[in-house]
Amino acid sequence: MRRAARRSFLRLITPLVALVAFIGMSTSPAHAATWSTDQRWGQWSNGGYTLYNNIWGSGAGYQSMWANNYSNWGVWANHPNTGGIKSYPNSTRGVYRNLDQLSGLNSNFNVSVPWQGAYNTAYDIWDTDHDHEIMLWMNWSGPVGPIGSYQTRVSVGGHTWDVYRGSNGANNVYSFLRAGHTTAGSVDILPILRWIAGRGWISWSEPIGDVQFGYEITSSSGGMNFVTNQFGVNYW
Repeated sequence: MRRAARRSFLRLITPLVALVAFIGMSTSPAHAATWSTDQRWGQWSNGGYTLYNNIWGSGAGYQSMWANNYSNWGVWANHPNTGGIKSYPNSTRGVYRNLDQLSGLNSNFNVSVPWQGAYNTAYDIWDTDHDHEIMLWMNWSGPVGPIGSYQTRVSVGGHTWDVYRGSNGANNVYSFLRAGHTTAGSVDILPILRWIAGRGWISWSEPIGDVQFGYEITSSSGGMNFVTNQFGVNYW
């Protein structure tokens, strides 16, 4: 190749190489973590908890999950700016006791989340038969909202909530949206469950199954980080 032609070729190819390198680096951030996955149903058990990547919605993009342990984990998600929930990466602890047999059930959390995109940071609490789903929204962003109709505002479990009740076609859903967003705190879950039972929505002897905590992501175009700095569930 002649020298002038070679210089022209290098001027052309150098920015292309840089672009390819940038694209490669921007697919997901690096984490020196104990465990990681980008599998749709990837999961890992640790310390009595199970972590789930849980990309369950249609039209999803790329999502990877990493964890040092059940309490410290996160996801990098690049889901398109379209409607519909794409994923709910979470850490889950099973309780498996009837409501009237519980003397206490509480949790604490600390997260770092983007204030863009469309998502909520929420607890998802289930009975063992998956007939009832109780969601506790701690913070959220973008065009997202709860299932069902507004019921009331109540102060219970250490927070004030706007309560919605409805069905997704498979199970009943009770959504508690915190009056004011927070990225850290504790929640006394048992009084919330007892409040629901007091309204006749669930049985006083309802078997409580899983307590999940994570990010219900609708869109995160361009790639966003969701980090759980600390999380835990206690029951007795």
